[in-house]
Amino acid sequence: MPQFTKGYAAIADGQVHYRLRPGDGVPVVLLHQTASSGAMWERVMAALPAGRPLYALDTPGFGGSFDPPVGPSLDEYARWIGEAIAALGLTRPHVAGHHTGASIAAALNMQQPDLCRSLALIGPGYADAAERAAMAQRFGKPFRPVRSGAYLLKNWEYLRVGGADADIALLHREMVDQLRAHATRPDAYAAVWQADSIAAFEAIRCPALIMAARDDVMFPSFERARAARPDIAAIELSGGANFEPDLVSGEVAAALAAHFDRVEGRP
Repeated sequence: MPQFTKGYAAIADGQVHYRLRPGDGVPVVLLHQTASSGAMWERVMAALPAGRPLYALDTPGFGGSFDPPVGPSLDEYARWIGEAIAALGLTRPHVAGHHTGASIAAALNMQQPDLCRSLALIGPGYADAAERAAMAQRFGKPFRPVRSGAYLLKNWEYLRVGGADADIALLHREMVDQLRAHATRPDAYAAVWQADSIAAFEAIRCPALIMAARDDVMFPSFERARAARPDIAAIELSGGANFEPDLVSGEVAAALAAHFDRVEGRP
């Protein structure tokens, strides 16, 4: 496993934590799902060919990043990520995101159409208001610590049935990240479900790639996105059940590497 440098990008509202695998060339920014952290990208970072600098950011409210005020919008999450990219001195990076990270990447692209050299979205959002309302009922309900500790098992089961039980180390890591984000997780989900994901996806003009596994909860959204934008490259991953960067990391890394090479005109 390559060594990662960890650090903070200082922006006006706080510090954004990141993992970096150093390199030269076009930088890559990796954005995680809720309620993970940049740790979910480490296996992909290790599998990607050496060369490009790889930055896995912790979204505000998660991992080592600052906690934002209550109720931020998806546009605010995107603004914070854009400010962190600027603070790191990155010029026209490739931006890849998984689930919530994919939604933030698409929102960032809407805010700054010239910022992203390319987008790569795993589990992209493409849902109308009714579909988003249904997802809001299913995901993102708040939990609070209670003296009995019952919330610990509830959250363990939430992750287990969601696919993380395929790897006990993954399940444990995700549990730690989810407990850290118990107060901020509902806000991130709410921001995603309240945003117009169709408009954000339709606004993509830079080179883009979308991916999802059939057992991913976002696979129906992926299929709609693929049908709506046949000009955008689409790959159906072999599996991973909402944790593709961990469970099919080699497959994800190969798809990303080929995408970056294609965008940069490499053979």
